Amino acid sequence: MESTAPGEFERQLVCLLPTMRAWALALTRSASAADDLVQDAATKVLTNRSNFEQGTNFRAWVHRIMLNHFISSLRTRREFVSIEEMPEVPVAAEQQAKLDLDRLNAEIARLPDYQRELLRQIAVEERSYEDVSKSCGCAIGTLKSRVHRVRSVLRARLDGRERLAA
Repeated sequence: MESTAPGEFERQLVCLLPTMRAWALALTRSASAADDLVQDAATKVLTNRSNFEQGTNFRAWVHRIMLNHFISSLRTRREFVSIEEMPEVPVAAEQQAKLDLDRLNAEIARLPDYQRELLRQIAVEERSYEDVSKSCGCAIGTLKSRVHRVRSVLRARLDGRERLAA
């Protein structure tokens, strides 16, 4: 069923793109794979727009399309290897990565709330400096400087070169 206002369907989809990217990153854990998933899902949404029932939850409908596409793509790429052909994976490396991630999370948790929030918006959500500076009400240069200091503090703490607050 078509939206009542011309272009409304497309407007809703465009507004949902940042959220779709966050969903895709959570599913794929890869920026390039997430971009591909968002593009494929958006194409499917546009192709199947006639199946959308006006008055239902557009966001949930788009999410279901993305999730179904992701699951289908996993099924088609699944490869089976015999146990004899399995590569040896050192367990210690996996454990070390977990310890490193736990340490990073602990150091991020030590940051003041506003620094954690800046880092989340820039590094995790991949929002532009311009967008974040507008929402924070500060100049782009100031924002870039703050993010640089936060990253420097984290790097120093993780390298064992503790530095005073940024």
